Amino acid sequence: MAKTMESAPNGSHVLPFEKVIVQLDRQISEMEAQQAQSGKDFSAEIRQLRAQYVSLLHKTYDNLSPWETVQVARHPGRPLAGDYIEQFVKNWQELHGDRRFADDRAIRCGLGRIGTEKAVVIAQHKGRDTREKIECNFGCAHPEGYRKALRVMRLAEKFKLPVVTLIDTQGAYPGVGSEERCVAEAIAVNMLEMSRLKTPIVCVVIGEGGSGGALGIGVGDRIGMLQFSYYSVISPEGCASILWRTGEKAPEAAEALKLTAKHLKAIDVIDDIIPEPLGGAHRNLSEAAGNLERYIVRTLRQIKRLSVGDLLGNRYERWRRMGKVVSADQTGQST
Repeated sequence: MAKTMESAPNGSHVLPFEKVIVQLDRQISEMEAQQAQSGKDFSAEIRQLRAQYVSLLHKTYDNLSPWETVQVARHPGRPLAGDYIEQFVKNWQELHGDRRFADDRAIRCGLGRIGTEKAVVIAQHKGRDTREKIECNFGCAHPEGYRKALRVMRLAEKFKLPVVTLIDTQGAYPGVGSEERCVAEAIAVNMLEMSRLKTPIVCVVIGEGGSGGALGIGVGDRIGMLQFSYYSVISPEGCASILWRTGEKAPEAAEALKLTAKHLKAIDVIDDIIPEPLGGAHRNLSEAAGNLERYIVRTLRQIKRLSVGDLLGNRYERWRRMGKVVSADQTGQST
Protein backbone atom coordinates (compact mmCIF):
# COMPACT_ATOMS: atom_id res chain seq x y z
CA MET A 1 0.00 0.00 0.00
CA ALA A 2 2.92 2.37 0.61
CA LYS A 3 3.46 2.69 -3.13
CA THR A 4 0.07 4.33 -3.65
CA MET A 5 0.80 7.20 -1.23
CA GLU A 6 3.21 9.11 -3.50
CA SER A 7 2.16 12.71 -4.11
CA ALA A 8 1.99 14.80 -7.25
CA PRO A 9 3.42 18.33 -7.43
CA ASN A 10 0.05 19.74 -6.35
CA GLY A 11 -0.04 17.42 -3.34
CA SER A 12 -2.70 15.10 -4.74
CA HIS A 13 -2.73 11.33 -4.39
CA VAL A 14 -0.86 9.39 -7.09
CA LEU A 15 -2.07 6.05 -8.36
CA PRO A 16 0.58 3.41 -9.21
CA PHE A 17 -0.03 3.57 -12.97
CA GLU A 18 0.23 7.39 -12.96
CA LYS A 19 3.89 7.66 -11.94
CA VAL A 20 5.19 8.52 -15.41
CA ILE A 21 2.40 11.08 -15.83
CA VAL A 22 3.32 12.69 -12.51
CA GLN A 23 7.00 12.81 -13.42
CA LEU A 24 6.15 14.61 -16.66
CA ASP A 25 3.87 17.02 -14.80
CA ARG A 26 6.65 17.72 -12.31
CA GLN A 27 9.10 18.36 -15.16
CA ILE A 28 6.69 20.92 -16.67
CA SER A 29 6.30 22.67 -13.31
CA GLU A 30 10.06 22.83 -12.78
CA MET A 31 10.65 24.24 -16.27
CA GLU A 32 7.95 26.89 -15.75
CA ALA A 33 9.55 27.87 -12.44
CA GLN A 34 13.00 28.04 -14.06
CA GLN A 35 11.60 30.24 -16.85
CA ALA A 36 10.06 32.61 -14.32
CA GLN A 37 13.27 32.86 -12.29
CA SER A 38 15.80 33.13 -15.11
CA GLY A 39 13.75 35.09 -17.63
CA LYS A 40 14.77 32.67 -20.37
CA ASP A 41 12.15 31.56 -22.86
CA PHE A 42 11.32 27.85 -22.55
CA SER A 43 7.83 28.17 -24.04
CA ALA A 44 8.55 25.85 -26.99
CA GLU A 45 9.88 23.12 -24.70
CA ILE A 46 6.99 23.59 -22.30
CA ARG A 47 4.45 23.31 -25.13
CA GLN A 48 6.10 20.11 -26.30
CA LEU A 49 6.03 18.63 -22.79
CA ARG A 50 2.40 19.60 -22.35
CA ALA A 51 1.51 17.89 -25.61
CA GLN A 52 3.33 14.76 -24.38
CA TYR A 53 1.47 15.04 -21.06
CA VAL A 54 -1.95 15.18 -22.74
CA SER A 55 -1.04 12.34 -25.09
CA LEU A 56 0.13 10.19 -22.19
CA LEU A 57 -3.06 10.90 -20.23
CA HIS A 58 -5.14 9.82 -23.22
CA LYS A 59 -3.10 6.67 -23.75
CA THR A 60 -3.26 5.71 -20.07
CA TYR A 61 -6.91 6.44 -19.35
CA ASP A 62 -8.18 5.02 -22.63
CA ASN A 63 -6.68 1.66 -21.70
CA LEU A 64 -7.30 1.24 -17.98
CA SER A 65 -7.63 -2.29 -16.68
CA PRO A 66 -10.67 -3.08 -14.49
CA TRP A 67 -8.50 -2.96 -11.36
CA GLU A 68 -7.05 0.41 -12.36
CA THR A 69 -10.62 1.65 -12.91
CA VAL A 70 -11.46 0.58 -9.35
CA GLN A 71 -8.45 2.55 -8.11
CA VAL A 72 -9.63 5.67 -9.96
CA ALA A 73 -13.16 5.22 -8.54
CA ARG A 74 -11.61 5.20 -5.04
CA HIS A 75 -9.19 8.08 -5.61
CA PRO A 76 -9.10 10.26 -2.44
CA GLY A 77 -9.53 13.37 -4.57
CA ARG A 78 -12.48 12.04 -6.57
CA PRO A 79 -15.57 14.27 -6.31
CA LEU A 80 -18.10 13.03 -3.78
CA ALA A 81 -21.86 13.38 -3.78
CA GLY A 82 -21.62 16.49 -1.61
CA ASP A 83 -19.29 18.11 -4.15
CA TYR A 84 -21.76 17.54 -6.97
CA ILE A 85 -24.65 18.84 -4.87
CA GLU A 86 -22.68 22.03 -4.18
CA GLN A 87 -21.78 22.36 -7.86
CA PHE A 88 -25.16 22.08 -9.55
CA VAL A 89 -28.08 21.54 -7.15
CA LYS A 90 -29.54 24.99 -6.63
CA ASN A 91 -31.75 25.94 -3.66
CA TRP A 92 -30.67 22.77 -1.89
CA GLN A 93 -32.83 22.01 1.14
CA GLU A 94 -31.67 18.93 3.02
CA LEU A 95 -34.11 16.64 4.82
CA HIS A 96 -33.08 14.59 7.84
CA GLY A 97 -34.09 11.45 9.70
CA ASP A 98 -36.11 8.33 9.01
CA ARG A 99 -38.76 9.14 11.69
CA ARG A 100 -38.00 5.78 13.32
CA PHE A 101 -34.45 5.70 14.66
CA ALA A 102 -31.88 8.27 13.54
CA ASP A 103 -30.44 10.46 10.79
CA ASP A 104 -27.85 8.46 8.84
CA ARG A 105 -25.32 10.89 7.33
CA ALA A 106 -24.10 8.24 4.86
CA ILE A 107 -27.18 9.07 2.77
CA ARG A 108 -28.05 12.70 2.09
CA CYS A 109 -31.54 13.57 0.93
CA GLY A 110 -33.05 16.87 -0.11
CA LEU A 111 -34.95 19.06 -2.51
CA GLY A 112 -33.39 21.28 -5.13
CA ARG A 113 -33.20 22.34 -8.74
CA ILE A 114 -30.88 20.76 -11.30
CA GLY A 115 -30.70 23.00 -14.33
CA THR A 116 -34.35 23.86 -14.96
CA GLU A 117 -35.64 20.67 -13.33
CA LYS A 118 -37.00 20.52 -9.78
CA ALA A 119 -36.03 17.20 -8.20
CA VAL A 120 -35.49 15.20 -5.06
CA VAL A 121 -31.84 14.17 -4.70
CA ILE A 122 -30.76 11.11 -2.71
CA ALA A 123 -27.00 10.64 -2.50
CA GLN A 124 -24.52 8.38 -0.75
CA HIS A 125 -21.77 10.53 0.73
CA LYS A 126 -18.44 9.12 2.00
CA GLY A 127 -17.00 12.22 3.62
CA ARG A 128 -13.79 14.03 2.74
CA ASP A 129 -11.72 14.46 5.93
CA THR A 130 -11.41 12.06 8.86
CA ARG A 131 -14.14 13.70 10.94
CA GLU A 132 -16.62 13.69 8.08
CA LYS A 133 -15.71 10.14 7.04
CA ILE A 134 -16.51 8.89 10.54
CA GLU A 135 -19.71 10.92 10.62
CA CYS A 136 -20.75 9.39 7.28
CA ASN A 137 -19.49 5.91 8.21
CA PHE A 138 -17.32 6.01 5.07
CA GLY A 139 -20.45 5.95 2.90
CA CYS A 140 -21.71 2.62 4.28
CA ALA A 141 -25.32 3.25 5.25
CA HIS A 142 -27.30 1.74 8.13
CA PRO A 143 -30.95 0.72 7.68
CA GLU A 144 -32.11 4.14 8.87
CA GLY A 145 -30.32 5.65 5.87
CA TYR A 146 -32.34 3.55 3.44
CA ARG A 147 -35.54 4.25 5.37
CA LYS A 148 -34.81 7.97 5.23
CA ALA A 149 -34.30 7.65 1.48
CA LEU A 150 -37.63 5.85 1.10
CA ARG A 151 -39.42 8.49 3.17
CA VAL A 152 -38.09 11.20 0.88
CA MET A 153 -38.93 9.18 -2.25
CA ARG A 154 -42.54 8.96 -1.09
CA LEU A 155 -42.55 12.73 -0.66
CA ALA A 156 -41.31 13.05 -4.23
CA GLU A 157 -44.13 10.82 -5.44
CA LYS A 158 -46.69 12.81 -3.47
CA PHE A 159 -45.57 16.14 -4.90
CA LYS A 160 -44.87 14.74 -8.40
CA LEU A 161 -41.15 15.43 -8.32
CA PRO A 162 -38.56 13.22 -10.09
CA VAL A 163 -35.96 11.39 -8.02
CA VAL A 164 -32.22 11.53 -8.75
CA THR A 165 -29.92 9.15 -6.87
CA LEU A 166 -26.12 9.39 -6.73
CA ILE A 167 -24.57 6.04 -5.82
CA ASP A 168 -21.15 5.83 -4.16
CA THR A 169 -20.66 3.09 -1.59
CA GLN A 170 -18.64 -0.05 -0.97
CA GLY A 171 -21.84 -1.55 0.41
CA ALA A 172 -24.31 -1.24 3.26
CA TYR A 173 -22.84 -1.40 6.78
CA PRO A 174 -22.87 -5.04 8.04
CA GLY A 175 -22.33 -4.33 11.74
CA VAL A 176 -24.31 -5.82 14.62
CA GLY A 177 -26.55 -2.77 15.16
CA SER A 178 -27.25 -2.50 11.46
CA GLU A 179 -28.23 -6.18 11.28
CA GLU A 180 -30.36 -5.90 14.42
CA ARG A 181 -32.30 -3.08 12.80
CA CYS A 182 -32.77 -5.21 9.64
CA VAL A 183 -30.59 -3.59 6.99
CA ALA A 184 -31.33 -6.37 4.47
CA GLU A 185 -35.06 -5.82 4.89
CA ALA A 186 -34.64 -2.05 4.49
CA ILE A 187 -32.78 -2.53 1.20
CA ALA A 188 -35.33 -5.07 -0.05
CA VAL A 189 -38.24 -2.76 0.79
CA ASN A 190 -36.55 0.12 -1.03
CA MET A 191 -36.06 -2.02 -4.14
CA LEU A 192 -39.71 -3.06 -4.07
CA GLU A 193 -41.02 0.46 -3.55
CA MET A 194 -38.71 2.04 -6.13
CA SER A 195 -39.86 -0.48 -8.73
CA ARG A 196 -43.40 0.92 -8.48
CA LEU A 197 -42.82 4.54 -7.43
CA LYS A 198 -45.06 6.73 -9.58
CA THR A 199 -42.46 9.31 -10.49
CA PRO A 200 -39.36 9.33 -12.75
CA ILE A 201 -36.15 7.95 -11.22
CA VAL A 202 -32.63 8.50 -12.58
CA CYS A 203 -29.78 6.63 -10.88
CA VAL A 204 -26.09 7.40 -11.43
CA VAL A 205 -23.06 5.54 -10.07
CA ILE A 206 -20.50 8.30 -9.40
CA GLY A 207 -17.76 6.24 -7.75
CA GLU A 208 -18.19 2.85 -6.16
CA GLY A 209 -21.38 0.85 -6.71
CA GLY A 210 -21.12 -1.96 -4.21
CA SER A 211 -23.62 -4.80 -3.79
CA GLY A 212 -27.01 -4.33 -2.11
CA GLY A 213 -25.81 -1.09 -0.59
CA ALA A 214 -25.92 0.43 -4.07
CA LEU A 215 -29.17 -1.29 -5.09
CA GLY A 216 -30.95 0.17 -2.05
CA ILE A 217 -31.18 3.47 -3.95
CA GLY A 218 -30.41 2.06 -7.40
CA VAL A 219 -33.70 0.92 -8.95
CA GLY A 220 -34.73 3.45 -11.59
CA ASP A 221 -35.93 4.20 -15.09
CA ARG A 222 -32.42 5.01 -16.32
CA ILE A 223 -29.12 3.82 -14.85
CA GLY A 224 -25.98 5.79 -15.69
CA MET A 225 -22.35 5.45 -14.66
CA LEU A 226 -19.52 7.92 -14.69
CA GLN A 227 -16.81 6.66 -17.04
CA PHE A 228 -14.33 5.56 -14.35
CA SER A 229 -16.75 4.31 -11.71
CA TYR A 230 -17.51 0.65 -11.04
CA TYR A 231 -20.66 -1.33 -10.20
CA SER A 232 -20.48 -4.86 -8.84
CA VAL A 233 -22.12 -7.52 -6.71
CA ILE A 234 -19.01 -7.55 -4.50
CA SER A 235 -15.74 -5.66 -4.19
CA PRO A 236 -12.72 -7.16 -5.97
CA GLU A 237 -11.03 -7.76 -2.61
CA GLY A 238 -14.12 -9.52 -1.24
CA CYS A 239 -14.38 -11.68 -4.33
CA ALA A 240 -10.68 -12.57 -4.18
CA SER A 241 -10.88 -13.49 -0.50
CA ILE A 242 -13.71 -15.93 -1.29
CA LEU A 243 -12.25 -17.50 -4.43
CA TRP A 244 -8.53 -17.45 -3.65
CA ARG A 245 -8.50 -16.84 0.11
CA THR A 246 -6.33 -13.76 -0.41
CA GLY A 247 -6.99 -10.12 -1.25
CA GLU A 248 -3.82 -10.04 -3.37
CA LYS A 249 -5.83 -11.54 -6.24
CA ALA A 250 -8.08 -8.46 -6.39
CA PRO A 251 -6.84 -7.44 -9.89
CA GLU A 252 -7.81 -10.87 -11.25
CA ALA A 253 -11.17 -10.67 -9.48
CA ALA A 254 -11.84 -7.22 -10.95
CA GLU A 255 -11.21 -8.61 -14.43
CA ALA A 256 -13.61 -11.51 -13.85
CA LEU A 257 -16.38 -9.40 -12.30
CA LYS A 258 -16.90 -7.26 -15.44
CA LEU A 259 -17.51 -4.24 -13.24
CA THR A 260 -16.52 -1.30 -15.46
CA ALA A 261 -18.97 0.98 -17.25
CA LYS A 262 -17.96 -0.42 -20.67
CA HIS A 263 -18.55 -4.01 -19.56
CA LEU A 264 -21.90 -3.25 -17.92
CA LYS A 265 -23.15 -1.22 -20.87
CA ALA A 266 -22.29 -4.11 -23.19
CA ILE A 267 -24.35 -6.60 -21.16
CA ASP A 268 -27.27 -4.18 -20.63
CA VAL A 269 -26.90 -3.72 -16.87
CA ILE A 270 -26.69 0.06 -17.30
CA ASP A 271 -28.12 2.44 -19.89
CA ASP A 272 -25.54 5.21 -20.24
CA ILE A 273 -21.87 6.04 -19.70
CA ILE A 274 -21.20 9.64 -18.67
CA PRO A 275 -17.79 10.88 -19.86
CA GLU A 276 -15.28 12.19 -17.34
CA PRO A 277 -12.59 14.84 -17.84
CA LEU A 278 -9.29 13.69 -19.30
CA GLY A 279 -7.50 11.80 -16.52
CA GLY A 280 -10.59 11.30 -14.37
CA ALA A 281 -13.09 13.42 -12.44
CA HIS A 282 -10.52 14.12 -9.71
CA ARG A 283 -8.58 16.30 -12.17
CA ASN A 284 -11.46 18.65 -12.99
CA LEU A 285 -14.48 18.84 -10.67
CA SER A 286 -16.15 21.60 -12.68
CA GLU A 287 -16.08 19.66 -15.96
CA ALA A 288 -17.17 16.43 -14.26
CA ALA A 289 -20.07 18.19 -12.56
CA GLY A 290 -21.09 19.85 -15.84
CA ASN A 291 -21.17 16.49 -17.65
CA LEU A 292 -23.22 14.92 -14.86
CA GLU A 293 -25.65 17.82 -14.67
CA ARG A 294 -26.28 17.78 -18.42
CA TYR A 295 -26.89 14.03 -18.36
CA ILE A 296 -29.40 14.29 -15.50
CA VAL A 297 -31.31 17.19 -17.05
CA ARG A 298 -31.43 15.58 -20.49
CA THR A 299 -32.58 12.23 -19.09
CA LEU A 300 -35.22 13.74 -16.83
CA ARG A 301 -36.69 15.67 -19.75
CA GLN A 302 -36.93 12.45 -21.75
CA ILE A 303 -38.67 10.30 -19.16
CA LYS A 304 -40.91 13.06 -17.76
CA ARG A 305 -42.81 13.00 -21.05
CA LEU A 306 -44.15 9.52 -20.30
CA SER A 307 -47.47 8.83 -18.63
CA VAL A 308 -47.34 7.10 -15.24
CA GLY A 309 -48.56 3.87 -16.83
CA ASP A 310 -45.88 3.93 -19.53
CA LEU A 311 -43.24 4.93 -16.98
CA LEU A 312 -43.97 1.98 -14.69
CA GLY A 313 -44.37 -0.41 -17.62
CA ASN A 314 -41.03 0.58 -19.12
CA ARG A 315 -39.34 0.35 -15.73
CA TYR A 316 -40.70 -3.16 -15.21
CA GLU A 317 -39.56 -4.29 -18.63
CA ARG A 318 -36.15 -2.67 -18.21
CA TRP A 319 -35.46 -4.59 -15.01
CA ARG A 320 -36.92 -7.83 -16.36
CA ARG A 321 -34.47 -7.80 -19.28
CA MET A 322 -31.45 -6.58 -17.31
CA GLY A 323 -28.22 -8.33 -18.12
CA LYS A 324 -27.12 -10.67 -20.90
CA VAL A 325 -25.57 -14.08 -20.48
CA VAL A 326 -23.23 -15.50 -23.09
CA SER A 327 -22.58 -19.22 -23.05
CA ALA A 328 -21.07 -21.75 -25.46
CA ASP A 329 -22.80 -24.83 -26.79
CA GLN A 330 -21.04 -28.17 -27.27
CA THR A 331 -19.56 -27.02 -30.58
CA GLY A 332 -18.02 -23.98 -28.92
CA GLN A 333 -20.36 -21.50 -30.62
CA SER A 334 -21.60 -18.58 -28.52
CA THR A 335 -25.34 -18.54 -27.80
